[in-house]
This record gives sequence, structure tokens and C-alpha cells, in this order.
Amino acid sequence: MIPGTEGYCEQADSLTIRYEAVTFDDVHRDMLPLIPTTPAHVLDIGAGTGRDAAALASRGHHVVAAEPVAALRRQGQRLHAADRINWIDSWLPDLTGVRHLGIQFDLIFLTAVWMHLDEQERRDGMRTVAELVAQRGRVFISLRHGPAPSDRRMFDVPADEVIDMASDQGLHAIHRVTNEDQLGRFAVHWSYVVLQA
Repeated sequence: MIPGTEGYCEQADSLTIRYEAVTFDDVHRDMLPLIPTTPAHVLDIGAGTGRDAAALASRGHHVVAAEPVAALRRQGQRLHAADRINWIDSWLPDLTGVRHLGIQFDLIFLTAVWMHLDEQERRDGMRTVAELVAQRGRVFISLRHGPAPSDRRMFDVPADEVIDMASDQGLHAIHRVTNEDQLGRFAVHWSYVVLQA
């Protein structure tokens, strides 16, 4: 099993309902103005059920959805079959499957993914992300804060750490905000960071 994916296969059906109940526009409302309006190459890392990938594809972007949990990937392919999304089995920190595509991306999304990586994986992952983002491209990262579910591997990663690791790789923060949890969990809140190459 890939570290950080514990519990996701077993709960794929219930997680699908939960993920799809919240819209892309609601989750990313503060970052919407930073998304290109012209067609771009987009990588959605840890795409889950494809909610974000589908929303980005509907805006005319060319989307690669990298999801290591087969059960979630199948749900995404079923739910968003009409959307032009290239689904692949690939994961951080190496993203080997994505690298084999030979593409640099104008936009990279990591929605509720980064906090599943330990510190060394985050360092290695940031290096990989920096290699995959195009010049002047942007990276959107959301971080969950608060009590973690008992069956999940999760770390409370400060936004400052993300910004520092990104800076080491030549990426700089252009936006940062903290928001409440869209699922109404009182003890949970989120940080959102946008980086630029």
C-alpha cells in the first residue's frame, strides 16, 4: 500500500458522496481568479473522484488526473466519463507515471493531498512538483488542520513550511488564505497556498 492512502480504498463509496457534495467553486472560491481563463495543461495530483479535474476540464483545460487509489479512480472515471480527463495511476513524491508523459503543466492542483506526506516525502514531492510546473505556472495546495481520522496517515503541515520548501525549489507564494471546513467539521479548517514558478 502507498503510504498516505490508508483507508481510502475501503471507504471509496462514502468518500465519493462526500467529495462530490462540495463544488469546486466552493472549495477554491478564493483562488478562482488565479486560474487561467485560456486552455492550459493541468495536473490534478491525488484527484480522488475527479471533482476538481472535471471542473477544470469543463473550463476548457487539458487535465491529467493522477490518483493512486484504484477504487477512487474508477469512481472518477464513472462519474466524469463525459469529461476529457486523462486518468493515470501515479503518486507523490515521485509521480513516475506523470513524468513519463513528458509534459510541463501550467497549473498543478494538490487538493487535500500534501498533509498525507511525511516531511521527507514533502521535500522530495516539492522538488518533483517544481520540475513538472511550467515557467510562470502555478501550484495550488490545500492543507487540512485539525484532528485526523484514526484510520488515516495525516500530518498537520503549516503553510509556512510549504512556502519555505517551495522557495528552496524556486517557487514563490502569490496567495495564501485560511478557510473553514466545507463539510462543516467544527474542529477542522484549511490553509490554501498558491505558488508560482
